[in-house]
Amino acid sequence: MSGGARIRGSGQPDAGRPGHGTASAAPPDAGSGWILHVDLDQFIAAVEMLRRPELRGRPVVIGGDGDPTKRGVVATASYPARDRGVHSGMPLRTAARRCPEAVFLPVDRPADEAASAAVLAVLRRFPAVLEVLGWDEAFLAVRTGDPESIARDIQSRVRAATGLDCSVGIGTNKLQAKIATGFGKPAGIFRLTGANWHQVMADRPPDALWGIGRATARRLAGLGITTVADLARADPGLLAGVFGPATGPWLVARGRGIDPSPVSAEPHQPRSHSREVTFQRDIDDWAEVRARVREVARQVATDLAGERAMAGERAMAGEPTTTGERAVRVVVKVRYAPFLTRTHGVPLTEPSRDPDVIASAALDALDAGFDATAPVRLVGVRAEFGSGVPDQGRKLS
Repeated sequence: MSGGARIRGSGQPDAGRPGHGTASAAPPDAGSGWILHVDLDQFIAAVEMLRRPELRGRPVVIGGDGDPTKRGVVATASYPARDRGVHSGMPLRTAARRCPEAVFLPVDRPADEAASAAVLAVLRRFPAVLEVLGWDEAFLAVRTGDPESIARDIQSRVRAATGLDCSVGIGTNKLQAKIATGFGKPAGIFRLTGANWHQVMADRPPDALWGIGRATARRLAGLGITTVADLARADPGLLAGVFGPATGPWLVARGRGIDPSPVSAEPHQPRSHSREVTFQRDIDDWAEVRARVREVARQVATDLAGERAMAGERAMAGEPTTTGERAVRVVVKVRYAPFLTRTHGVPLTEPSRDPDVIASAALDALDAGFDATAPVRLVGVRAEFGSGVPDQGRKLS
């Protein structure tokens, strides 16, 4: 066995997959602190299966308006669809070619949000610090001598309340717990700690680590760092010279399974907010491209104003809330036909959520950074609220 501990809902070890078996870590005392990462399995597809049980066991693809003949991307896919090569972010047309027998459905955001709220209501009943990462995942910090027992209890209560399955990763920090969840899927439990980190992670590529993307992995490969073990052995000073004084040592710590960030019940402070639109026909009129970028930018500003208003309402109700962010930088994304993507951003002179300011900055970015002669299939605008070392939940690319 490679030292991981994967347990299905029944509590029985699953030795049928590499890296799974008996936990190598000794049982902790009753006062030990553990972090559990709860992730709903194939969440958006699973919500649809609850409403349409006949879809269970079939390849289901959720995305766009559910029409694979149109442009759009996959939001999520059921496990049978994933087995056929379909994954999130893939064009719907590509998904249809890879899995023509799939059932394609549109995203139903109200239904997904209602299911997410029901799951979070279950998690809030546990004696733990709860940090919500998104509508389908969360961290819980607990003190216990038997984290697997709590994990099984979570799975049981979530399933009883919502009909949804979840996987639970267990670690002594957020990085370990987050990665462990992937080894537990579907509907299982996996423990990853310092005791079995090397056995489980050493030979995997750096972008197997939460927070490290493929672009950073390619830069690391250029330095001869191609595995997690290589990254763990790397000189923090060397990487500081390449990636910066904060990010370089941070990368080495990731390779060693170290993550000092606490589980926090404070609301997640987003670093950006974006919108994008895919055109059903390529646009080769640059004036129309500019008009659509202006429109999307103003939608982003409207979203920021709405978030500010909701933050005020939650504060009045005594609920945890964010501050309602202002943009400090505006980034424009353009995807040319057939699929070449470019981005360019400009800083604002002062933080703002004013629609005119954000739209003007978006047009400045568009005019400064893009080819106005090529046909365009997608435009997007992102308002950024800050910068620095990537926080957990964002990949460093």
